[in-house]
Amino acid sequence: MKISTEKHFKVYKQTILQEVQDFFFILIGLCLYALGWTGFLLPSKIISGGVTGVAALVYFATDLPVAVTYFSINAVLLVISIKIFGFKFSMRTIFGVFVLTFLLSALQSVIKEPLVHGEPFMNAIIGGMLCGSGIGLVFNFKGSTGGTDILALIINKYRRISIGKGLLICDVFVISSSYLLPPHSVENIVYGLVVLGVSSYTVDLVLNGARQSVQFFIFSHKYEEIATAINQLGRGCTLLDGTGWFSKQPVKVVVVMTKKNESLTVFRIVNSIDPQAFISQSQVIGVYGKGFEPIKS
Repeated sequence: MKISTEKHFKVYKQTILQEVQDFFFILIGLCLYALGWTGFLLPSKIISGGVTGVAALVYFATDLPVAVTYFSINAVLLVISIKIFGFKFSMRTIFGVFVLTFLLSALQSVIKEPLVHGEPFMNAIIGGMLCGSGIGLVFNFKGSTGGTDILALIINKYRRISIGKGLLICDVFVISSSYLLPPHSVENIVYGLVVLGVSSYTVDLVLNGARQSVQFFIFSHKYEEIATAINQLGRGCTLLDGTGWFSKQPVKVVVVMTKKNESLTVFRIVNSIDPQAFISQSQVIGVYGKGFEPIKS
């Protein structure tokens, strides 16, 4: 009974630490997004798309504070989020909406001029990179900044369309509508599309970089110890029968699929057990199934 209690406490502790870590990185992502938007895009009057883009349009047309419009629209979208993604995911979305509302309001009151003066194109590039990196980081830790992020996640859930492309589809309409504001400049639309392209590409880059997988072929006489140690990482192994053509001796081959950020751990495990092992590592295009990406048809 004591062992069972200790086990449950350990699992509970790990869960809490994981949640704290997730919210910490979500917070960093929100800070990056808020800095990119208020420091580079909004002062340059560049419409970035999404709910923040809608809020900017309303602000330039009526002087209504950005935070008010942003929060009001997200209040409606959060209801949709709770219904589709569940309350646990929506809690992170609520956290994202409240924190981002505060950050946008605070930074907008401090930053009155673009951080790169007289360079709207550079502001578009840097702002797009920061916003895309922030959104990608938030998504990677199962959070959301609300707004069109929710629509992009819904598209990604039911269709084979990446989150970055989903954002592209949702936001292009917002950017195009900036032409309705004086002085009806096509140039601002172009800058907005540049931001959209850069941010969408950066989102996919951040997400795919975190989700990249690698494949190992490990040749070793101590294959049992190596496979057991790798199993403790939570990764399964497959043993293949082989024959060394030079030695004509039978050999076992351990095949492992892991995330790219776990590859160093695999090397350390193999080196600690059998420094003479032969290892082949290759990057794979995609790995689908338990422990990796879900299979989509």
